[in-house]
Amino acid sequence: MFPASVPTPNAPLPRAAGAGKLLFFDTPSGISGDMTVAALLDLGVPLAVVTSALAPLGLGGFTVEHIPGRSGAVGGGRFVVRVEGAQPERSYAAIDRLLEGADLEPAVRALARAIFRRIAEAESEVHRLPIESVHFHEVGAVDSIVDIVGAAACFVYLGARVVASPLPLGRGTVRCQHGELPLPAPATVLCLRGVPTYDAGIPGELVTPTGAAIVATVAEAFLAWPTIVPERVGIGVGTRRFPDRPNVVRAVLGSAPEAHAGTHVVLEANVDDMTGELAGHALATLLTAGALDAWATPVTMKKGRPGLVISVLCERARADALSAVLLTETSSIGVRRFEVVRTERPRRVHVVETPFGSIPLKVSEGAFGPPQVKPEFDACVERARAAGVPVRTVIAAALAAYRGS
Repeated sequence: MFPASVPTPNAPLPRAAGAGKLLFFDTPSGISGDMTVAALLDLGVPLAVVTSALAPLGLGGFTVEHIPGRSGAVGGGRFVVRVEGAQPERSYAAIDRLLEGADLEPAVRALARAIFRRIAEAESEVHRLPIESVHFHEVGAVDSIVDIVGAAACFVYLGARVVASPLPLGRGTVRCQHGELPLPAPATVLCLRGVPTYDAGIPGELVTPTGAAIVATVAEAFLAWPTIVPERVGIGVGTRRFPDRPNVVRAVLGSAPEAHAGTHVVLEANVDDMTGELAGHALATLLTAGALDAWATPVTMKKGRPGLVISVLCERARADALSAVLLTETSSIGVRRFEVVRTERPRRVHVVETPFGSIPLKVSEGAFGPPQVKPEFDACVERARAAGVPVRTVIAAALAAYRGS
């Protein structure tokens, strides 16, 4: 079902090879689902990572290949899904049930569902329909399911932080099952909320809904080029040809050079008129919005009033956005910030097999004493619910499996 011819000059990458590193997606010609997977395979992610994630879905009538590709003077890899015969139209609800019920690695399942959820929310808004009523056409086809699940499996396998370049958008119209649509396609634009874009100056669809949803879900920042020490590069080649540029996506894996200035930012706001419930909600909202950590410290303020200092640790690129969240979700009228340097233990993801299923663990190592090992709590909750046992039983089983591995 999964023949392959691997063209990459890169040696295969082991699992968690990206832990503590940066994965930069350079998108001079846009991005699609197949180009994303192709770039990751060309980088060195084994094709078996993709095929192993696809097998539990139980879908038939297709094969996948990783084959040599070229666009202009640039060579790389192409990820090709060959579909045999007609495929049924699928609804968002049907695809989500498929992913939820498949025996996927929990982190892969969660990421794939998040990507499809982003597309479904965009389609729901475009067609002014409840999300439960959204039916996919092109995105519901088997090749898009393969691209999204395959990409999710590759990102989880690498375990790197992901950033991407701003996305170029084309002009004109595109014909699909909904008829003639303006470019960029309406669902693509909605998938890219919060993502920097620019006019590519050429006609055609450069960013597909699938590509938009993937990069918008996984990337934590969008930069013309990050501060990075490149270690290896993967090239994903698309099928379209442009007169002024190669149609490629570059996946650059590397490390960030040691910084002497502040690497992170701490934000603080004083409040003396918020309830505990509102403070808790503010902390949860900050974490959802991208804070690395958020906490509240009791203090005594002027005139002896009890109050709180709401604090946030974040990357510098997120400081402005999280300052806005602080001012929106608390009663403070000002936020102060200062740069800090954060020393981090190198972290990787290790997956163990337990009587309750596969559980990913975060393993923090380095020259700081014995490793810190923590099972992924959401995965433990999911497995505990399925088995009807306490969560602590699954956690204990995961730790025991790690110690025995």
